[in-house]
Amino acid sequence: MANPAAVRWLVVVVRVPAEPSRHRVAVWRELRKSGALSLGQGVWAVPDLPAFAVGVGRTVELVERAEGEATILEATGRSPADAARFQELFNAARQADWVEFLADCGKFEAELAKEIRIEKFTLAELEEEEQSLERLRRWHRDLTARDVFGTPEAAQASRRLKECVAACEDFAEQVFRALHQAPGDGL
Repeated sequence: MANPAAVRWLVVVVRVPAEPSRHRVAVWRELRKSGALSLGQGVWAVPDLPAFAVGVGRTVELVERAEGEATILEATGRSPADAARFQELFNAARQADWVEFLADCGKFEAELAKEIRIEKFTLAELEEEEQSLERLRRWHRDLTARDVFGTPEAAQASRRLKECVAACEDFAEQVFRALHQAPGDGL
């Protein structure tokens, strides 16, 4: 884990007109997507690292498009305790992201188990499950890019994703076996 006192942060202060609300929602979504830490209404923070530059840039564009104001400040903690607290808050947000990801891995595997139990071995179902797996892969890549301090849940999430891949490959084999089975043959 990086030395918290050595980490520089970008504090993003945004003001967007209340109406139309779609602009505020777009800004909020972009900040959440980029992994920004909400410090209060209209105040967000991200580590001052290249992984966050694109999200901050898109946020500024969205704010300007909405005829709002965006101010970007560079910050460090005044004391090692302040810096450590910022990093702890950021890591807690990443841990919450990973917990949600892990829960979705469980849902994915439960869905596969259900399809196997009811013997729904169709190409359409396989395609749907492969799309769900691809969504998990993209989400894992995004979370990995944001987890710059390396929370413990990241390793568990990587293992769970591999398990999901293996489960989907097993399901695919069962689908192809069922599709290539001659009528009247048993599995």
